[in-house]
Amino acid sequence: MELKDKMVLVTGSTDGVGRVVAERLGAAGASVLVHGRDEGRGKDVVAAIGAKGGKAEFLVADLASLAEVRRLAEAVRAKTDRLDILINNAGVGTGGQVAKRQVSADGYELRFAVNYLAGFLLTSELLPLLKASAPARIVNVASAGQQAIDFDDVMLTHGYSGVRAYCQSKLAQILFTIDLAEQLKGTGVTVNALHPASYMDTTMVRQAGVTPWSSVETGAEAILNLAASPALEGRSGLYFDGQRESRADAQAYDEKARRRLRALSLELIGQSSKTSREQHS
Repeated sequence: MELKDKMVLVTGSTDGVGRVVAERLGAAGASVLVHGRDEGRGKDVVAAIGAKGGKAEFLVADLASLAEVRRLAEAVRAKTDRLDILINNAGVGTGGQVAKRQVSADGYELRFAVNYLAGFLLTSELLPLLKASAPARIVNVASAGQQAIDFDDVMLTHGYSGVRAYCQSKLAQILFTIDLAEQLKGTGVTVNALHPASYMDTTMVRQAGVTPWSSVETGAEAILNLAASPALEGRSGLYFDGQRESRADAQAYDEKARRRLRALSLELIGQSSKTSREQHS
């Protein structure tokens, strides 16, 4: 995909791999919508992109609140009448082995809410814009750390661990990717997921007490591959490990599990399946 003059939204792009991706996109001539929670850091990224001749704007939102996710989507629609690439990158890490269970502004388990549900809602809100801009791409930044969703205790109220919560939320992203790809057939919008790189040198990894052993540049290359590579044109519903097509946890390929997750997600965001079908049609 030729990136010059394309409009791209990268969530979680004020730090780590998201920032590198945003700066690379800006350098390639794309107009970048930078997202984060911290206005100061957001302005720094916009300035860095501008200093190299790129175009960027900052949009602030805390994805731990569904109301703010909707407000972010409204801000995107107010800024542009097209969206060529959506990169759902924002996330919360494991918090380490001793992480305590936290909840979002809506009362949902925090990692499920931020890593998965926010992207589910944001993508749903922006689908009309993406379809109007087709061919368009959605990239979901997941992880090789995956654990099957326990539909009897999705919010992990029993036996909580930050690692389990993180891995479940990342697999949920992949189930969503495959499910959405089916719904988007024939629209010109593709959606793929990836594990960018293992233990990149990011704040998230360091906070988990892990010594980084991959660079954010390596992860950024993998994300940009899905966002712009001509080889991915028209290909959808895939999971990549870095730049190699791979296989996710078996639950990702269970149609019943994907339907259950979709129904639960619609319920959690307060949207009926009828409304969802209308959006995707």
